[in-house]
Amino acid sequence: MSSTPPVQRPLPDVASEAHADQAGVLDRVGMQRIELPVLLLDPDGRAQRASARVDAFVNLARADVRGIHMSRLYLHLDRHLSAEPLTPASLRRLLRDFLDSHADLSDRAWVRVRFDHLVRRAALASGHSGWRSYPVEIAACLHGGEFVVELDVDVQYSSTCPASGALARQLIQERFAADFPADRVLDHARILAWLGSSDGIVATPHAQRSTAHLRVKLAAGNDLPINDLIDRVEHALKTPVQTAVKREDEQAFALANGQNLMFCEDAARRIRHVLDADARIADFRVRAEHHESLHPHDAVAVATKGVPGGYIA
Repeated sequence: MSSTPPVQRPLPDVASEAHADQAGVLDRVGMQRIELPVLLLDPDGRAQRASARVDAFVNLARADVRGIHMSRLYLHLDRHLSAEPLTPASLRRLLRDFLDSHADLSDRAWVRVRFDHLVRRAALASGHSGWRSYPVEIAACLHGGEFVVELDVDVQYSSTCPASGALARQLIQERFAADFPADRVLDHARILAWLGSSDGIVATPHAQRSTAHLRVKLAAGNDLPINDLIDRVEHALKTPVQTAVKREDEQAFALANGQNLMFCEDAARRIRHVLDADARIADFRVRAEHHESLHPHDAVAVATKGVPGGYIA
């Protein structure tokens, strides 16, 4: 006996067929925190896969339509992000597909990609190395012929307080004056031993782990300078946090901190100087946060280039 194949009935599409309960356009509609892999180019041009969280949106410009086609956004993300490395050009093609698939509904598209960027870092003195993870966020928007890309990255570093350093030095001077009165002959060997004791270094300045939050708007025609941006900022700050640390590395880190005292204002100005000189960056916002060991609150300084137009919301 032959069986009759079931009749394939069209699946209902409520979003397309039903009118909105209340008419009105919507600024953004889409999905956020989508779990997807992305391909990233390392400094040698090789593609590396990373786990990401992705937000995808278009506007809804038709006041009479109930919703967008979210599945189309997801399928475009899956196809683009798994097939080609993340670059401004690939993001523009992705957003163009968002809009082409919503040609009758939308005229603006956004995507935001968040991931941890791993970089291998050499130790300061020992010859060892280890991995550092930098939180990165890339946002892009396409509206008409205008395409904008922003890059966010967090850089951690150590900051030693200049005021605390001056106060510590004063206490060391006072202890020296007490232990080596002016009317006595100074003994080189005794002073050398004193400097290596807890009596000699009676006070130390306070230092803390600090974070520079960077947001840069890229000028047209540039790639994503993730590694180079991190390197430039760490070089300007001089005391990035370390990975593999032996005693000689810790000593080198202590020296770098002692020769590089800075307030949060100093850190923000150093980074601003670096970004101002980079022609690839059209605009930027820097937030230097010193997570104080003296206080239960943070010390913060913000610097911007201040180009009119703002950032992607």
